[in-house]
Amino acid sequence: MQIASSGGRRLTRAVLAAREHSVEKERGVARKELSRAAREAEKALEMRPTLRIVLKELAACWGEQEFDGRLMVWPSNDYLISRTGLSERSIRNALRGLIELEVIAPRDSANGKRYAVKNAAGKVVDAYGYDLAPLFARYAEFVALNDAHKRRRDEQDRQFEAITIDRRASQEAIAALREQYPHVAIDDEEQALEGLIARTPRRGSMAPIGDLVRDYRGIREALELRFSRLETGQRRHHLPALENNNGSPSEPCTKLPEEAERVRSTEHPVSVGLLLEICPAYRELDEEIQTVDDLVVVGSRLRGTIGAHKSAWLEAVQQIGAVRAAAAVLYVLQLHTDDVAAGTNRIRNPGGYFRALVRMIADRRFNLDTELHALRRRRMT
Repeated sequence: MQIASSGGRRLTRAVLAAREHSVEKERGVARKELSRAAREAEKALEMRPTLRIVLKELAACWGEQEFDGRLMVWPSNDYLISRTGLSERSIRNALRGLIELEVIAPRDSANGKRYAVKNAAGKVVDAYGYDLAPLFARYAEFVALNDAHKRRRDEQDRQFEAITIDRRASQEAIAALREQYPHVAIDDEEQALEGLIARTPRRGSMAPIGDLVRDYRGIREALELRFSRLETGQRRHHLPALENNNGSPSEPCTKLPEEAERVRSTEHPVSVGLLLEICPAYRELDEEIQTVDDLVVVGSRLRGTIGAHKSAWLEAVQQIGAVRAAAAVLYVLQLHTDDVAAGTNRIRNPGGYFRALVRMIADRRFNLDTELHALRRRRMT
């Protein structure tokens, strides 16, 4: 709102508020300090690019000479145009925006020009232009705002991470129920999940998503509870057959090829062709795979290559079957090989990674076939 007019510039609340800020006399503000305050202000106030560019140039004009607590700079519009490449209109709008944000305060001369006043010895004793004291005086405020923004972003990232985990787990549960228990009606849960996905904002959004987190978790728990009850009921009726098919963890690895065909009939299917296409690292170890039996034999041998203990292999066979255990070995071997080649060093203990992966597969929190398709898509992009 316009309150008064002086020298052709509107007098606003922002101008008056900015003038209240000053720097202690003899404080001695360095250009680096002013530039650091400018960077904090840019992030805290979420400035537009043009405002950021102009503020950076104003801070660079500071000659480390304060006048009565004022940090005056007096660059002309032509100078700012030459330094930023912006048009004169953009410069004027940016200066007006910085004033409204209360990071600079105008100090106008009688004729509206910006210049320095020097004494007889040529020393600058006063100036007309823009005072950067508000920018420096509000440094602590900007730091606090940025810290608060960071906490909000971190919390938002954690919530998006929870949504991603629950969404994938719900989709896996729906796929498992459709495949293993096609007679069970889950259309309502599936439609509810699709509705949540449609309502979920993009990852970088700061929109409130607490309700979505709770809804995703509710659908996941409902689906997993239904699947768990169905599995419990089936295990109660078919426990001997499942025990025979999974084999005993006390059996030595050399017996696994003889059991492969029998185990394969009860395991969740794994696309062996896709596995061999996406995970070719085993070929570098002079291994050859033609059949599912070959896969089990090679997997049992290569588990030592990835540093997996024999007990981890036997646990895998018991939990997920020999075929999927061998597929998991090749998958971990390929991930570790790619990791080493890229120099990222993300998988420091592939043997432990294999054991953890097996348990996730057993708990139906990880679908190896789905992840193989995803890996192929990533490599094709």
